[in-house]
Amino acid sequence: MTSLSERKQVMTLVAQAIVAGARQDAACAVIELSCRTLQRWQSEQASSTGDRRPARVQQPKNALSALERQRLLAVANSDELGHLAPSQIVPRLADRGEYVASESTFYRVLKAENQLQHRGAEKPSTPRSKPRALSATAPGTLMSWDITYLPTQIKGIYFYLYLFMDIYSRKIVGWQVYDVESSDLASGVMRDICARENIAPDQMVLHSDNGGPMKGATMLATLQALGVIPSFSRPAVSNDNPYSESLFKTMKYRPAYPQKPFEHLLAARQWVGTFVQWYNHEHRHSAIGFVTPAQRHSGLDTALLSKRAEVYEAAKEKHPERWSGATRDWKPVSIVFLNPEKPTADAGKQKEQYLELKKAA
Repeated sequence: MTSLSERKQVMTLVAQAIVAGARQDAACAVIELSCRTLQRWQSEQASSTGDRRPARVQQPKNALSALERQRLLAVANSDELGHLAPSQIVPRLADRGEYVASESTFYRVLKAENQLQHRGAEKPSTPRSKPRALSATAPGTLMSWDITYLPTQIKGIYFYLYLFMDIYSRKIVGWQVYDVESSDLASGVMRDICARENIAPDQMVLHSDNGGPMKGATMLATLQALGVIPSFSRPAVSNDNPYSESLFKTMKYRPAYPQKPFEHLLAARQWVGTFVQWYNHEHRHSAIGFVTPAQRHSGLDTALLSKRAEVYEAAKEKHPERWSGATRDWKPVSIVFLNPEKPTADAGKQKEQYLELKKAA
């Protein structure tokens, strides 16, 4: 329950905000206070009754005593029962003719003591943090790769497409189709990419998920030898590797994607080669200004987009009545982000300012 002095401070601060030009509902939203609660406080202050709720803290008559609480914790943390949940402890005590407390009381006391996070015999789960934010301003600095299944005519057996793309240009810089998943095969593709793209040591970050080929010893050793910095997604979080996932969807949802399984490995490689040619040299990618990945990778996108802007300006000069504002923005995308940090909300900043003001008051 909010004390009378704190209520007065809150009402004073809200009144000051309203005088400064803020609306009451907006001021209340910043401090997470209901307008109805503020009105009730103001009415209670205007009347002589005030808040008629009892201020004392009610103590249940059947609450455990301090000694009984200590005994419960000693039993729950004993060598015999310390690894068990309360749902397992209570029946075992009953089998021995003992009653310490109910199951719900065990849970409540252990939660209050912060002892419910992990009580099993298995290894505790490891917290996974979001991968660090990365960005690219030029080709050859940030790449993403993954492996996807290609169906064969034998149910349950697949071919595996290894696909590497440059995140800045969206160009597929390396690919291969094999009949197995292997860290050795992936490292071979990576060596070929670094040679063709002239990747210098410590120049590039390679992002992937947590699959076996991605974190295999051969692949990690190859990356270290090439001077490529590895980056990994969180387990079972596909959003951490969005560019490769989006590329696979583009590939498999194309009308030209085969309706029937691939007959053999050569057929799969031939089709993927056709797709890569189309994607790199014909597909106008929406995220990079509708230029092809190959054009952006080779630095031709700036001139192409500048020419488009000139075409639009000339069209506007010829028929200005057809344009209600500026022409279409054909500026090139200068930077591409991978797993960027979320910006801090303005409401959060306003709340912090209010709390600082409240402390000062």
